[in-house]
Amino acid sequence: MTTPTHHQPWRTETPGQVRDAMLDRVEERLARLLAEEHRSRRTADPRSAVLVAGVAELVQTGAERAHPVICLTGYLAAGGDPDGEDAVSAAAALELLDTCLMIREDVRDNAPLRRGIPTLHISHAAEHERNGWRGEPRRFGEGTAVLAGDLALAYGDRLAVRLPYDAWQLWDELRTERAIGAHAEAAAATEYLKDAWPGQCVSDCGSGCGAGWYGLRHALLIGAALAGRDDLGEAYEEYARALHGAWRIRGFLRGGPGFGGDAQFLREVFFDERARAGAEETIAELLVRADAAVADAPVAPRWRTELADFARRVAGCER
Repeated sequence: MTTPTHHQPWRTETPGQVRDAMLDRVEERLARLLAEEHRSRRTADPRSAVLVAGVAELVQTGAERAHPVICLTGYLAAGGDPDGEDAVSAAAALELLDTCLMIREDVRDNAPLRRGIPTLHISHAAEHERNGWRGEPRRFGEGTAVLAGDLALAYGDRLAVRLPYDAWQLWDELRTERAIGAHAEAAAATEYLKDAWPGQCVSDCGSGCGAGWYGLRHALLIGAALAGRDDLGEAYEEYARALHGAWRIRGFLRGGPGFGGDAQFLREVFFDERARAGAEETIAELLVRADAAVADAPVAPRWRTELADFARRVAGCER
């Protein structure tokens, strides 16, 4: 299909308001799923409810909902029906995938905190030690956290399995790419091959990046697929690639997640005002590329503007 299916010309809300209303439904979907699971598991076996509670706590303390927002933006810009249910399910599934990968990253990095609360492997290890259980607390904590990550992914699959085939196929590819990307990034860091400067994300970000551009790309394309707009694939891919590069450079400059250690040393020792100015110029150039990618795309003008504004918010350059 190559024409928009829904433009809702009678709607008076801004694009952001329409998306936020859908995001509220995503929150409700996640809360309902996890509450029902916790209730049923607690009744059957209180020990099994512990895993559900850990996933639920992390999901409920989430703030950005980055990939759900991207997916819904791609869906609505493609003319998707704001009352549609599949996009809500897809966005919720993407949040659960993020939760799974976040839990596993915390285990790999032995991170003590996530979103202001103890990470799952730390809290479960402490529980083991308090109760004087058999075995090693650290191994119990890590093993339990990994299982919680598996559970979050299983819930994501439960939501995604009923999506139309094109959207489900993108979901399946994204699961694979993000797992491989996370391993590749961890391996590069271990082998002292990781470059602190995210230059690869600017030139040709591939599967070696743990925060790979495919996270943006697939979320947008899932939205387009659910709206029946396969004709937006090329525009969305170029938009995602440029936006991802801008976002990663901003993360480097601000010292965001993934940019500690060697990146901090590079920023503090070698990155003077001239280098920072050059980085800002690169971000600006990438945003021009993102604008160009959607300038002629067959989307409603107000959503073309929203995509441009959204890119600047993600890149920390709101106009």
